[in-house]
Amino acid sequence: MSILIPITVGCPTKVKPEGNQEARICPRCHNAAMFAAKSRTWFELCFVPLIPMNSKHIWMCGICQVQVNVQPGWEPQIAQPGYQHPQLQSQYGPPQNTGYHPGYVQPPK
Repeated sequence: MSILIPITVGCPTKVKPEGNQEARICPRCHNAAMFAAKSRTWFELCFVPLIPMNSKHIWMCGICQVQVNVQPGWEPQIAQPGYQHPQLQSQYGPPQNTGYHPGYVQPPK
């Protein structure tokens, strides 16, 4: 009789934030959720990381999950205090007097 023991192996990528964590504007989704991070691929045996295989510095968006390699001379734009997503600016801007505005109507007497 033999006993079979399942062994799992894999090479997942772990992402850890690093450096200055100022909010930056994502070029893909335009949210202020881009941050500097380090991406590292590990060889794992039974879910235990053993050997680092690949490492790189990236910019990552916490909302749309886009990853961009750090390139000399390029950084995402820093989000200024009070930054609003471009599509939300029209929703929360000054009220406009167009469209349907329901209200209570007095019944005729």
